[in-house]
Amino acid sequence: MASLDQNTAADNLRESSRIQSLIIGRLVVTFLLLITSWIWHSGTFKLSFDNFPQGLFLVFVISVGLTIVYFFLLRLSPSYSWQIRAQFLTDLLLVTWLVWRTGDVTSPYITLYIVVIGVSSLFLKPRPTLLFSALSTIVFVGMCMLVYNGLIIGTAQDQPWQKIIQIVSFHVVAFLVVGLLAARLSDRHNSGQQLEETARTLASLRLLHERIIESIRSGLITTDLNGSIYTFNAAATEITGLSADAVTGTNVADIFGDISVPIEIALAAASDGEQSPRFETDLITPDGFAVRIGYGISLLYSKDNEASGYIITFQDLTQIRSMEDSVRRKERLAALGRVAAGLAHEIRNPLGAMRGAIQVLDSGTERGTAQAQLMDIILKESDRLNGIITNFLNYARPAATNFAELDLTEAIRETVTLLRHSPDVSPTHEIVSLAGESPLKITGDVSQIKQIFWNLSRNAIQAMPDGGTLTFGIEPRPNNRIRISITDTGRGMPPERVEQLFEPFAHSTTGGTGLGLSIVYQIVRDHGGSISVKSRENGGTTISIDLPREAKRPSSPRLDGSSQPKASALTEKPNVESTDIPNPHFQELLKVDDR
Repeated sequence: MASLDQNTAADNLRESSRIQSLIIGRLVVTFLLLITSWIWHSGTFKLSFDNFPQGLFLVFVISVGLTIVYFFLLRLSPSYSWQIRAQFLTDLLLVTWLVWRTGDVTSPYITLYIVVIGVSSLFLKPRPTLLFSALSTIVFVGMCMLVYNGLIIGTAQDQPWQKIIQIVSFHVVAFLVVGLLAARLSDRHNSGQQLEETARTLASLRLLHERIIESIRSGLITTDLNGSIYTFNAAATEITGLSADAVTGTNVADIFGDISVPIEIALAAASDGEQSPRFETDLITPDGFAVRIGYGISLLYSKDNEASGYIITFQDLTQIRSMEDSVRRKERLAALGRVAAGLAHEIRNPLGAMRGAIQVLDSGTERGTAQAQLMDIILKESDRLNGIITNFLNYARPAATNFAELDLTEAIRETVTLLRHSPDVSPTHEIVSLAGESPLKITGDVSQIKQIFWNLSRNAIQAMPDGGTLTFGIEPRPNNRIRISITDTGRGMPPERVEQLFEPFAHSTTGGTGLGLSIVYQIVRDHGGSISVKSRENGGTTISIDLPREAKRPSSPRLDGSSQPKASALTEKPNVESTDIPNPHFQELLKVDDR
């Protein structure tokens, strides 16, 4: 809605336009009256200057001059009330002068008094209109008396006083009757203007109300006392995914569930003069995704100050809770990293000694015996344990980043090629790339970016043991970023599993250590990006990664405080040699953990 100053300016503009119409209309009427009188006096359409109405022409000339003055005053002063009164008073004097010059009581222009009184009702309020009609009567009667008494020259001196009284009385009655009717017309006109102004004000207030509600970045719902929704703003639609038309008239419990207990708590707090508490709940969007919201409840009062419903304001806390979880995760990772190197070293040294001893014993054991089988199991389990430690070190002591320009489209294409030749991919798996052929360049570590794609895609394949579709997508995003999405049609995850997805050693459905996605999270963070997960049980999972086109080298220290990071390179089956185990043939295959 426009401000008060804007409303005042608009009112002034409308009033100025009305006064301009009055000024121009007066000049046009005077001109038409001049031409009509000229024709009337000539008695024919063949006009002659001998019959030109001199008095009316003088009035027309004066009107032209006054028009210029009126327009000048209109531009000079924003006060229009006194200008209107001054103009009508001037009109009264000009009409009186014209009547006096054209026969006073016998003048054909006495009717102009009635015209001026009638027009004044369109610009003056009822009381000023009555006063103007009375003033017109006084001026006309005064002029007639002055002429009759010989104080000024006129034709009334030649008329019998009975006729003069008859003419003056008739016109006085006419002036007063017209004044009463004009006052009534003025009252109606002003009532219509007030009604129109009130309608505009109400429309503006309604528009302001709607704009305020729609501009609030918090979701806002208003209901009656039974919970039926009748207001649902744009932020509420954005948060819940529900349109206002779809929910209007439905019960708020269909969105928030049973909130009778929160309502009682909120009303009790309000009655005690305390601040209304906040509540939290989860709601499911039409797309099937869970959204964490925080909401508050307060009473809605009618104009009689009676409770007529409830106001529910709410916000999407999903991102906030995610940030809080991220902070807690980083704190845990920091604590984990501080002990990572020392703990891994203390485990790998005795593990290497045990493996070397078993190899020595195994060399003197007859093949096929129970002892040989047990030694083979010990060797395999030691290899598996060493792999877990290696993954842990890769996570706690990330490799040094080597930032350079790389093509994400090419990286996805290479990952898809590797996957199609992977033994984990069966004929029931379909791998689809929507990356296209156009290059999308960013600045980053190509080996780490490929590691992200590899880890996520292997997880997706493991989440589809009975087959399914794995889809790679890539698209430019605002703010000079690029989004990569990896979607599978696998078994999905419950919300509580999604919350712990990037935590190290989180629960794994396939028995892995859970470090694969933690490494992905760390790489994305080091590249200045963000990662989000949308998943439904038995409904598949979509992991979206937003990366900046110009990433900066991370300046934060390693989690374990080391200043010499270990180098690594990613291939389809990367090998990491162990220097702590005395076995030159020991190789570590990087295990990619399931969700």
